Amino acid sequence: MHDGKGDLMTSGAALPAVILLSAVVLGVTAPAAVIGVLTILVTTALAVACVVVARRRTGAVRMAWVALAVGIMASLTGTGRLALVGLTALCLFAIPSPRGTSRLTRLRTAIDILLIGFSLFVMSYNVVIQPALAAGRDDAFVRPVADVLLATVALAALARWTAHYPGSRALAPVCLGLVTMAVADSAAVRAATGGIGASPADAGWCAGLGLILLATVRALRSPLATYTPHDQARTVRWSVGVVLPYAVVVLSLVVGALWMSQGGRPTPVGTWCRFICILLIVLRGVLLSHDNKQLARRLEDRVTARTAELTTREQHFRALVEQSSESLAILEADSTVRYQSSSVERIFGFPLSTLVGHRLVDVVGRKAAPQIQAAIDEVMGRPGGTTTIEVRLPHEDGSRRLSEMIITNKLDDPYIRGLVFNTKDVSEARQLQDQLRHDAYHDALTGLENRALFRERLATAVDEQDIAEHVSVLFLDLDGFKEVNDSLGHAAGDQLLVQVAARLLHAVPAPHTVARLGGDEFAVIVASPDARTDAEALAIRILEHLDEPFLVDGRELHVGAGIGIASAADASDIQQLQRNADLAMYKAKDAGGGVYAAYHPNMHDALMQRLSLADDLRLALERDELVLHYQPTVDLSDNTIVGFEALVRWNHPTRGLVPPLEFIGVAESTGLIVPLGRWVLAEACHQAVAWGRPLKMAVNVSVRQFEAGDLAATVAEVLTETGMPADQLCLEMTESVLLTDTDENLARIVSLKALGVMLAMDDFGTGYSSLAYLRRFPMDVLKIDRSFVDRLGSGDAEDETLVHTIVRLGQRFGMRTVAEGIENASQVAILREMSCDHGQGYFLSRPVPAAEAGRLLETGLPTLAATN
Repeated sequence: MHDGKGDLMTSGAALPAVILLSAVVLGVTAPAAVIGVLTILVTTALAVACVVVARRRTGAVRMAWVALAVGIMASLTGTGRLALVGLTALCLFAIPSPRGTSRLTRLRTAIDILLIGFSLFVMSYNVVIQPALAAGRDDAFVRPVADVLLATVALAALARWTAHYPGSRALAPVCLGLVTMAVADSAAVRAATGGIGASPADAGWCAGLGLILLATVRALRSPLATYTPHDQARTVRWSVGVVLPYAVVVLSLVVGALWMSQGGRPTPVGTWCRFICILLIVLRGVLLSHDNKQLARRLEDRVTARTAELTTREQHFRALVEQSSESLAILEADSTVRYQSSSVERIFGFPLSTLVGHRLVDVVGRKAAPQIQAAIDEVMGRPGGTTTIEVRLPHEDGSRRLSEMIITNKLDDPYIRGLVFNTKDVSEARQLQDQLRHDAYHDALTGLENRALFRERLATAVDEQDIAEHVSVLFLDLDGFKEVNDSLGHAAGDQLLVQVAARLLHAVPAPHTVARLGGDEFAVIVASPDARTDAEALAIRILEHLDEPFLVDGRELHVGAGIGIASAADASDIQQLQRNADLAMYKAKDAGGGVYAAYHPNMHDALMQRLSLADDLRLALERDELVLHYQPTVDLSDNTIVGFEALVRWNHPTRGLVPPLEFIGVAESTGLIVPLGRWVLAEACHQAVAWGRPLKMAVNVSVRQFEAGDLAATVAEVLTETGMPADQLCLEMTESVLLTDTDENLARIVSLKALGVMLAMDDFGTGYSSLAYLRRFPMDVLKIDRSFVDRLGSGDAEDETLVHTIVRLGQRFGMRTVAEGIENASQVAILREMSCDHGQGYFLSRPVPAAEAGRLLETGLPTLAATN
């Protein structure tokens, strides 16, 4: 680093001016011997400095500095000054020229050199050469001509100088020094001719050497940079070369006029030189004119190309705007529509003429106008500010569509100067989301609140009551429901559940909450000052209502229930409250059903049974008691099996084949689901590899597996162990996985996706079902929950529309759709018509052992073969 003082000493025009002033003082005051010694010292130092600079350069630039060092040293002798001219020319013209220099430019440069040379020669002939020839000096012609050549070379090099030219900090003082040396040498000849002392001229020669020494210092401190096209563009804007030749010609005329005023007479040499200069000036003007025309043509071509590019971009932008699913408008501050994209006709049905030139608040109607005006007022004071509102806008068909409107204040933008309105119709998406939200919180079969909403309502009730004793819950489980399902079928079971729900609503007065938790389990929330007593009375009332027979498919069915009651006063949180009610319910079931039981702290028999089941399950993993069954996934377009879903079963040594519903919950609660899930994954991959077919193997993944550790590492390990291709494995997860720690789970899901496996959203519609999840998570498959599929073919157009919408959602987001729970051929036909990709269900095939699944691969599905 160097400080500012050092920069000041070696930069700008101050130091060269000091050097020249010092030379004048030396020439007037110092003896010739002192000037001679000083000249030798400066020459030696300069030669050494040139060598040092050369060592730091490469190629032609290095040779240039070496040539300058040799020429400077040679100038110490009389004849060596002639060699200095050639070596200096080599030095200066080795400086890199701008890239892409045209022939026209090179020709103009040659003309400039000749113009400078002849102008300098005229001055030298009148002032130096003529008097020297008249005095009979031997060097009357050679030395002045050499000085003219030296000055011409220096000025020609200086003509290439600009503030942005590489190495300009060194070039300028070098050229100035050489010109000073040429003038000093000619002055010495003129002084000798007139019998005047040569001390001032020798001091000028020394000053020229000093300027070149300054250039070497600058070169050492600021190495030559690469000359870029950007630098060239800046150089062209202003250059010394534009005016320097004319300056030399003017100087020649001034010197000639002064010379003639002192009694000089015109000479043939001067006349011819001036004539040649005039011709060169004319020729230079012609070249400049031609060069300007070429420049104008290039600029015109660039403007034309740029205009075409801007036109293409404008057309592209306009096409994007017009075909967008959003309406784009630019409004004045008073809401007058200045511009409106034609997409508004496609979205809202109105022609442009009804909007452009009219105030938007006058067009949208009295209900929407205040909202829009308030939004405009909000952004008016915030240049660049944005606000988003949802407003119902009129449609041409007379309806009002829920729309999302984004308003941006661009009044200060010189290219827009208005309010930018981006509007899109979100009514269909909102209706779907509201429907999915309702379905997420309500049981699809009975219309009652489901488990998720029940939990929220229970938490709210506990929080709102100051005394826990004021909240109780009833858990209800039907007696004999499994037998109804097994004997009469699922359809009869569903009819029974619907009738049970209706009787519960009739038996339970408002504002108590009734919910279906799943299967044949129901729950009721009682919030009152005497909740325990009210809950018991309500349990008796419910049992009385259920005691009456149900009419299902022309048959009378008698179904009782076991009811468990628990008070919030006996629980620390709602989870424990639900566990207590569950324990009480199992107590009532153990009593034979048709009764209710209130929770007591000593009710742990059912809990112990679950713990026993957990212990048995832990041993089952060690004893290899688990087995996988495989349910085919069928391509609905051609009835082929495209994959299987792996479903775990438990061969209990005493209980026989235990279905997953009886032990998966225990596995989840105890954490055994993690090793169980890894076993299922590995076994399913082994089986898929054994089949040796390009089949998709679907494996369910639980929330607990996500939370337990690095699931992606486990999957990668299993894929390596089994040799299973990653793209044949499909991991299915429910929406509850996406609801838990969304950002963290997103990272986990992305890491799974990076392995190359497929990801499926299972039971779509039974959770929160936010459309944001479909955008946020990289899912490949959307599995339509069986509760939606089950209602297909029932004649309910709303149900078919909902399933069709879900299929279209999957297609929109590039996801395959799989319909679960297909029970009959009519559902298959409807799903095919909707372009649903794949299907699963008992109508197609039940889950079967691996051997039987292998036979299905060979023979095909008998059900579909029969229907083809």
